[in-house]
Amino acid sequence: MDVRSQISMLFHLDKCIGCHTCSIACKNIWTDRKGAEYMWWNNVETKPGTGYPTKWEDQNIYKGGWKKDDGESITLRGSGKYKGLLNIFHNPYLPLLEDYYEPWTYKYLDLIESPQGDDQPTARPVSLVTGKNIDIKTGPNWDDDLSGTPKYARRDPNLKNLSPAEQEAMFQLEKMAMFYLPRICNHCLNPACVASCPSGAIYKRGEDGVVLINQQVCRAWRMCVTACPYKKSYYNWHTGKSEKCILCYPRLEAGLAPACMHSCVGRIRYLGVMLYDADKIKDAASAPENELIDRQLDLILDPFNEEVIKNAKENGIADSTITAAQTSPVYKFVKTWGLGLPLHAEFRTLPMLFYVPPLLPVMASLSDIDNNAQAGKLDPIAKFWSRNTLYDTSTGSLWGTIDQARFPIKYMANLFGNGNEEKIKTVLKKQLAVRVHRRNVTVGDVKKEFSDKVLKDVNLTADMADDIYYLTSLAKFDDRFNIPPAHREQALEMLEYAGDTKGAAGFGFKETPARGL
Repeated sequence: MDVRSQISMLFHLDKCIGCHTCSIACKNIWTDRKGAEYMWWNNVETKPGTGYPTKWEDQNIYKGGWKKDDGESITLRGSGKYKGLLNIFHNPYLPLLEDYYEPWTYKYLDLIESPQGDDQPTARPVSLVTGKNIDIKTGPNWDDDLSGTPKYARRDPNLKNLSPAEQEAMFQLEKMAMFYLPRICNHCLNPACVASCPSGAIYKRGEDGVVLINQQVCRAWRMCVTACPYKKSYYNWHTGKSEKCILCYPRLEAGLAPACMHSCVGRIRYLGVMLYDADKIKDAASAPENELIDRQLDLILDPFNEEVIKNAKENGIADSTITAAQTSPVYKFVKTWGLGLPLHAEFRTLPMLFYVPPLLPVMASLSDIDNNAQAGKLDPIAKFWSRNTLYDTSTGSLWGTIDQARFPIKYMANLFGNGNEEKIKTVLKKQLAVRVHRRNVTVGDVKKEFSDKVLKDVNLTADMADDIYYLTSLAKFDDRFNIPPAHREQALEMLEYAGDTKGAAGFGFKETPARGL
């Protein structure tokens, strides 16, 4: 058992309001500079939709991630030693600038300095890359909220195995729905970008698992851009280096949450430590298609297990990190409650960003009831349900609403379940069960016997449901972000005498990235 620690994330999609505050926070701190204008290390996509860059999920186009050979091993789909050598001077699988968007600004001075004339002056858009006038055709979030459009929503790669009838049903006006999908680097356990780099510039930090690109070693071969199936590695055309999300590691080392998480309005983001067994990574990544998610979750170890704690300490994991793993909100969502699932596990990178699938609007069923007796008890000015119908509250009806969701379960399974619809149904049933339980506790219009039966059906207890409710709805900052001390002093001492490098603690190399040796 090779126990290691990993800073892991979880996004609760039922809470995302699509405000893009996270994207702006990240942009203002990290990519608001020359050569990085088109980069959005954090972006929020509307689903169904094609995303950013366009159709990034379609690996027939971009050849990202890993694929399983005829045997038990896996190889990079579009890069690697042999393929990389063949494509090292021409990589046909790179996304083009048009697949992202050409960044632009406006000639604002024209509004002020234009000579007097008969026409109102306008601020024309100009490219931030070429400086020339451009006609804006797309942007980083061009399909925001366009959940039914032919150009975007109906070209979503996740619709590939839905029948034409199922696809058409999704886009009927009265059933049309959408949800937001925020994305950052997944800081995977089996990162394809690390394996693909000919220069060895990309590495995974031993102390917390954050994946970084050494700007001094990077030679801009851009194999990482192809290899990352989530397209979260970018090329800076100004410095001639590749860049990616660094999970705000200088903030983490200071005990602060990453900027995108700190600024999240919907409070959908959770961050915490998880312990995993590195000896099982190869077997988990090369597992059969239908076992990938289960094998990935099996990697994650119980932080309360005495043997795990013993092995963790032997590997140099600090007591503070083990304690953080025991109180990690991500561990609770993913392992204890079974609510968190990885995005596109079929890419075999073992992503450490998990999602709670959204409980989308359902087509509820009604039963007949006589409301007149209840109406007689109310004050004449009070409002009441005038129709003699009531929402069904039987477990058969309740679980039936899952299958009547406005999105086919198959679509959600393509995103978060590797095609396994039962995994999505299980998570959605648990979310429904918590709502029923809280309805019984707070409103009292659901009988306790019914609430208990619903919880039992999904293997939850009342205490677990209350814990889920608290961490979902009422969690404070420290509940959502459990950040252990970084112990950077130990990492520095492995490389050089710490007394001579006090000023570098927490920030690493300070040289400005530039072209050449």
